[in-house]
Amino acid sequence: MSAIAAFISSHGFGHAARACAILETLHNKRPDLRVEIFTGAPRWFFESSLTFRFGYHPTLSDVGLVQSAPLVEDLPATVERLGQFMPFPVHQLNSLAYTLQKLDCRIALCDISPVGIIAAHTAGIPSVLVENFTWDWIYQGYLEAEPGFKPFLAKMQAIFSSASYHLQARPYCEPWDGATVIEPVSRQPRASRQETRSRLGLSMDEPAILLTMGGIPTSYHYLDDLTRVKDIAFIVPGASAEQEKRQNLILLPHRSGFYHPDLMHAADAVVAKVGYSTLSEAYHAGIPFAFVTRRHFRESQVLAEFIRQELAGFEIPEEELEAAAWADRLPELVQVPHRPQPAINGSEQAADLIISAPHQC
Repeated sequence: MSAIAAFISSHGFGHAARACAILETLHNKRPDLRVEIFTGAPRWFFESSLTFRFGYHPTLSDVGLVQSAPLVEDLPATVERLGQFMPFPVHQLNSLAYTLQKLDCRIALCDISPVGIIAAHTAGIPSVLVENFTWDWIYQGYLEAEPGFKPFLAKMQAIFSSASYHLQARPYCEPWDGATVIEPVSRQPRASRQETRSRLGLSMDEPAILLTMGGIPTSYHYLDDLTRVKDIAFIVPGASAEQEKRQNLILLPHRSGFYHPDLMHAADAVVAKVGYSTLSEAYHAGIPFAFVTRRHFRESQVLAEFIRQELAGFEIPEEELEAAAWADRLPELVQVPHRPQPAINGSEQAADLIISAPHQC
């Protein structure tokens, strides 16, 4: 039985979530296809996101950005790691190519992983790049603050340009000639709104907001301020060692047993650090979004503009997050009617392209 390789960035969980959405859809269309995952993202994330068995191969697929906190980047550390990462050691690429051939992988899905594109080329199989930004574009935005990125830009761009197929998932940051544009990619919910709310101890008519920082453990210093918003329940993953209810707060552990898209579809609005998978899940759930941007991360402004145009909501300035004055605006947020769910999920478009590609699995 042939297989697809998936090389996935471990920068946060957004890339893993997007790749899982595509892989799950692909499995529904081709259940005979094996999936072999190459990534530094934790195995448990894929076990919670995929409903089928898969191979897991710990791999440094890219460097991304080193972060000291959800909204704080460490640029010198990132440059140092890039210097260790590139150029890719020949023995590493040969080893990966041998593994792809041994596993009978016929195509490689690469969520902004440059290693995956080169390994696929070395193994003689096509690669499918899926992205809403590429790392060279991100690093360009930091050149003034950290000139050490400059030697890596052209090399990165050349690698991404060499992918056999190029998918840009809306909202994407920089148009590429020849790329195929697909709709926002999101994992689908598994449980009904009623089932999830019942597990959370919520009634169907109780207003609820999901508060999340994108899967990165966070200290929520402002939770006590939210208890004064009496008529709204707050679902907060990663805020407690175990599930507990504290007044109007439903605090969940980092790995809670709840599927994140289920929480999104159970909520009436989301307050979150803006990121691709959070935005896409909110978009497909049809709920408004109060968002915090990363001031220096170029993607944030593109995602913010998409929210303003396609989703109702408002921006919470980063410096105002801890003060929680924005909580006074939340009653108006939960009053926004849910939008109809989009007819097309980009995961369907991506899966169809992979299935129809020459040298298909």
